[in-house]
Amino acid sequence: MSDTLIIVPTFNEKENIESIIRTVFSLKKEFDILVVDDTSIDGTYQIVQSLMNEFPERLFLEIRAEKTGLGAAYIHGFKWALNKDYQYIIEMDADFSHPIDKVELLYKTCKEDGFDLTVGSRYVKGGKINNWDKKRLLLSYLASLYVRIITQIPVKDTTAGFVCYHRKVLETINLDKIKFVGYAFQIELKFKAWRKGFKIKEIPITFIDRVKGKSKMNGSIISEAIFGVLKMRFNK
Repeated sequence: MSDTLIIVPTFNEKENIESIIRTVFSLKKEFDILVVDDTSIDGTYQIVQSLMNEFPERLFLEIRAEKTGLGAAYIHGFKWALNKDYQYIIEMDADFSHPIDKVELLYKTCKEDGFDLTVGSRYVKGGKINNWDKKRLLLSYLASLYVRIITQIPVKDTTAGFVCYHRKVLETINLDKIKFVGYAFQIELKFKAWRKGFKIKEIPITFIDRVKGKSKMNGSIISEAIFGVLKMRFNK
């Protein structure tokens, strides 16, 4: 058993899931993987099930009966991890938008440098985004700036979903009281960790927009992020 679990939430990711799993398992550092699948209808979780025979005790699968949002999937995975002996828990998308060659750096920045939470950041020096048009880049930058102005959190990429947590962070935060399910979920967790005094470090990454599969972004997720930040900031 590794000391670190990577949680990969999925819904209809058959084009990517096997490659993601094999790429993670090819890293020098040994990581375990938990796929949290929202009952995909394209065969995603069946692919994972077939790979579990090849990677026993390293690859795990949880199938949720209902698709209730990214945040709910991660909380399901966090609780699963905390019931085990994992010391570090990493969030990562299933679509190769997060650079897998930076997974070990996220881990080492927590374990060796003493940070409680490390963020793969698009907006610190050295970070960048590939395959986005200018409109989307501007919208993303302004959203990040908006969050920092409202919350005063000293994190430039608050919506980042490529994150390593020391288990004590997730043990300290009441996961049952996390309110948001979309991208605001990522903001809320970082905000709560910061408010509790945990040490956060951003490391630069190159974010690459998905090549295969479909984006899960929609209007309700954007609305939650905009108005949810205000509620989170002023509701103690």
